[in-house]
Amino acid sequence: MILKDILSISGEPGLFKFLAQGKNSIIVEHLETGKRTTAFSSAKISSLEDISIFTDSEDLPLGKVFDRIYEKENGGPTVDTKTSPENLKKYFEEIVPDYSREKVYLSDIRKVFNWYNILHRKNMLIREEPEQKGADETAKPESPAETESVKNNASKKKTAEPAAKKKASTKKSK
Repeated sequence: MILKDILSISGEPGLFKFLAQGKNSIIVEHLETGKRTTAFSSAKISSLEDISIFTDSEDLPLGKVFDRIYEKENGGPTVDTKTSPENLKKYFEEIVPDYSREKVYLSDIRKVFNWYNILHRKNMLIREEPEQKGADETAKPESPAETESVKNNASKKKTAEPAAKKKASTKKSK
């Protein structure tokens, strides 16, 4: 899943969308209410893109966990976070069978399901397209005229830079 610009702010319920950078804060919009607010640099702000789930082997990015939930639910919403703790753990184990039981708490599991459901309601679950290995080979070849103009522009830039440096050095010597 593409989770760029989706933020979680410690102490604030729900998820936020990054809008702009201020001097010592960022402007965010709450995904569910649409309210815009500032989050100061003293707040603990985490991008969902940077969050991962501890597993026995290596950490699993949250986007991959969301991908697995999406596949399991066929694009639908996941379980309600108010179901019993045993059912939540069992369901999470089906999605991430090797998650670390010592490091991943029930509150973390609830957050993952809650965040997934919020993104699902807002239609923000955008699957990440796998990079195609043959994309470079299928790219349209440039015509000789385009290649020549690119070379000419590059050579003009190269000759313009030394001239500018030469002017700057002659001003200093005066």
